[in-house]
Amino acid sequence: MTLYFEEHGCSEGPLIVFLHGGGVSGWMWDQQLSYFRDYQCIVPDLPEHGRSKGEDHFSILSSAEKVIELIRDKGKGKQVVLIGFSLGAQITIQILSMRPELIDHAVINSALAKPMPHGWKFLKPFIKISHPLIKWRPFSKLQAKVLYIQEDDFEKYYKENCAMEQETLIRILEENMSFKVPSEFKLASSNILVTVGENENSLMKKSAKEIVNSNPNCHGVLVSGVGHGFPLAKPELFSKMVKDWIEGNVI
Repeated sequence: MTLYFEEHGCSEGPLIVFLHGGGVSGWMWDQQLSYFRDYQCIVPDLPEHGRSKGEDHFSILSSAEKVIELIRDKGKGKQVVLIGFSLGAQITIQILSMRPELIDHAVINSALAKPMPHGWKFLKPFIKISHPLIKWRPFSKLQAKVLYIQEDDFEKYYKENCAMEQETLIRILEENMSFKVPSEFKLASSNILVTVGENENSLMKKSAKEIVNSNPNCHGVLVSGVGHGFPLAKPELFSKMVKDWIEGNVI
């Protein structure tokens, strides 16, 4: 099954591909699209998210393969920018490792790169207990607040979460918690910006450092006053930072 994606902006401009985080879908990038209207913006829904629900089960590897196929189709002869948040940032790392020459600029925002093997044995029992809470609106409201999801987007977030099966959630979390930076990542020739929020947990900050230390083309930024959800919490600042990075300006 191919990925569902939307296309926005200028078809003649450089290509930007936006990869969303787990539990949301392409709509999380809506506030960036107007800022990058001079670019050709491709916004896919990852497997088992949004409108890419179907027979294909989510994995970071298979998602990377599908996005690579999309970029090869849409990015011929163009400057290519790849932007990923959280789960999408892990997929970005995987793509850079598989096709080190494909991407010109990449932004890796809040990627977990420290595997959590001891958390696996508690994962399934925890999900089985907590999964019904997803359909309880006050609980979803709390989750949305943590992720900086705006009131206008809550219904989309709530609807998609309610539709996510328990086994799907377990599969996505297992992929997320077991991810580590592939050894081939050091070969990526892209200009890579790695960001993490000042208020994120220590594991996320350690992950950002590990990613930066894994490739000499990486530049790390600690974003003050924000937690996990920089693109949603401060969309204008995020967009400006990304554009400055693409254009070679000082961050």
